[in-house]
Amino acid sequence: MRIFDTHCHLNHEDLYNRLDEVLESAKKVGVEKILVVGWDKASSLKAIELAEQYDFIYAAIGFHPTELNGVTEADFNELMANIDNPKVVAVGEIGLDYHWVKDPEERKIQKEWFIKQIEFANLHKKPISVHNREAFEDCLNILKEHQPQYSGVMHCYSGSVESLAEVLKLNMYIGLDGPLTFTNAKTPKEVCEEVPLERLLLETDAPYLAPHPLRGTVNEPKNIALVLDEVTRIKGLSKKHISDVIFENSCKLFNIEL
Repeated sequence: MRIFDTHCHLNHEDLYNRLDEVLESAKKVGVEKILVVGWDKASSLKAIELAEQYDFIYAAIGFHPTELNGVTEADFNELMANIDNPKVVAVGEIGLDYHWVKDPEERKIQKEWFIKQIEFANLHKKPISVHNREAFEDCLNILKEHQPQYSGVMHCYSGSVESLAEVLKLNMYIGLDGPLTFTNAKTPKEVCEEVPLERLLLETDAPYLAPHPLRGTVNEPKNIALVLDEVTRIKGLSKKHISDVIFENSCKLFNIEL
């Protein structure tokens, strides 16, 4: 079984402080590669540090929509000076978050930074990892108007089945995480059934979004096995075939050798 956790926060203290144990348990379930995703300057630099320390770890760097307060052009330039590092394979986690941010002016700032980071990724030929929470229409409109030229993933896809076709038209991949396994997760299960296997990625978002029956605990990369089990159940194909195809999808998107 070959598994690529394409969205993980090993740079978060809940995992970073016991990294050896976390990585060892991940390897035991077949996790061969991990993309560590930043949310601000410090976490992105830590993602790079981890990627340089371990050959199977890669980094995505960027500014999360809820972490923009006080971010300056100098911060952006200092972080993004690392974009040509061979272990930096994506710009992320970027996007919109209307759950935590209600003020129209702050939402406007989110949109501006989202566009800025998409355009930067295009300029440097990198895919993006998109965070979208309760802002699907605005997020999709921005992606249509500023299309990612080197693709990307809708991290923890929360859109409807009906919206899936529009996202796939933009050559984006669909990331599925722990919520797919929740017993009440009707829409994610329908999305999983509908999305072509060739456009699917597996993620944990660890230490967040632990899958059923571990919901509410600190998530880890090893728990991606439970997400894979649920994809296998829904798709009705062999687990090995599914894991092989999704592993190839992941390496293709992030331009990493198999």
